Amino acid sequence: MIESWRWYGPFDKITLPEIAQTGATGIVTALHEIPYGEVWPTDRIAARKAEIQAAGFDWVVVESLPIHERIKRGEGDLSQLFANYRQSMANLAANGIHTICYNFMPLIDWTRTDLDAPVARGGTCLRFSAPKMAAFELHMLGRQAAEADYPEDVRKDAAVWFQQSTEQDRETLLHSIMSGLPGAYDRYDIAGLKRALHGYDGIDRATLRANYRRFLEEVIPAAEDLGMRFCVHPDDPPRDLLGLPRIVSDANGIAFALEAVPARSNGLTLCAGSLGANPANDVPGIARRFADRIHFAHLRNVRKDPDGSFEEAAHLEGDTDMVALIDALLAEERRRTAEGRADAVIPFRPDHGHELLSDIGRGTHPGYPLIGRLRGLAELRGVAAALSASHGAAQARA
Repeated sequence: MIESWRWYGPFDKITLPEIAQTGATGIVTALHEIPYGEVWPTDRIAARKAEIQAAGFDWVVVESLPIHERIKRGEGDLSQLFANYRQSMANLAANGIHTICYNFMPLIDWTRTDLDAPVARGGTCLRFSAPKMAAFELHMLGRQAAEADYPEDVRKDAAVWFQQSTEQDRETLLHSIMSGLPGAYDRYDIAGLKRALHGYDGIDRATLRANYRRFLEEVIPAAEDLGMRFCVHPDDPPRDLLGLPRIVSDANGIAFALEAVPARSNGLTLCAGSLGANPANDVPGIARRFADRIHFAHLRNVRKDPDGSFEEAAHLEGDTDMVALIDALLAEERRRTAEGRADAVIPFRPDHGHELLSDIGRGTHPGYPLIGRLRGLAELRGVAAALSASHGAAQARA
């Protein structure tokens, strides 16, 4: 497995020399400064790649090449947007970058209600509170249809939180929910979010699926021609939010995505945390089922509460069996190697870490501190080394 690290380029307070000290060899990044829908110019890609290589890394995955909201809504003449997307793909391939992670979540990306929830032995973590999200939808947005999206006990807790909250508490909640958007664009205030949500009026799950299939039909043939690996990131959290359907939240959603255009280049980013937030998801089982189409892995863990809340756990301490998951990925690598596949080695990165020690107060991207992810990478590296040694010993005995 290729140990990699997400870096936000000029937006990141963590430097490439610091990342080098983690032992990671691959960088996962994007041109976050380019607005959605515009072409990524070849010279800008080349400049970013040269910067990464000069620091001793390979640019192993683009995360992400964002999809314009009009494509998700299926709105108007999309031919230019599709053409721009394919041109960006071609420009990346021309620079030797062949793996693209993306998502098809409508309007907002990963969503948390708390960016600095306390951790038992010190430090902070990201948290999704179902009552706070319900309070945001019901009492701040005034979306009364959300009554049907939350059970009664969560709605009661939401009302209590809202009644006791200050204006600063509500501003902090809005900021937290908006913080999952990775680029420099499309942050919303309450009025702006309401307007943006109206753009999705009438778009149900079936419509969003149809729009997603159309997107795949437009780009996967180009990915095949370019020798690219395209890998969808599951919804985070894996549930509908703000009245918007989310369609890649479980094994059925993944199967739809991969079967919509059944080509090897149409693959999956196996995100253990996103999938792990759904109590019905067997994450190692999903990894084994779709192993042949996994092009990239996000390894992190979550601890779930009965009311639908969850928080980021330490990488080996949450509800997902991380040892079993890594074992499944290593087994797939061995299978691909035996087949002689060029994509035998799967890049992974330690996803969302706790803010620990000098991380606290540094102001790094939420979920992407230095020390917390370094701890996660060290733990994951140890698991992979132990499993590989165990397999090697078993093979020697055989």
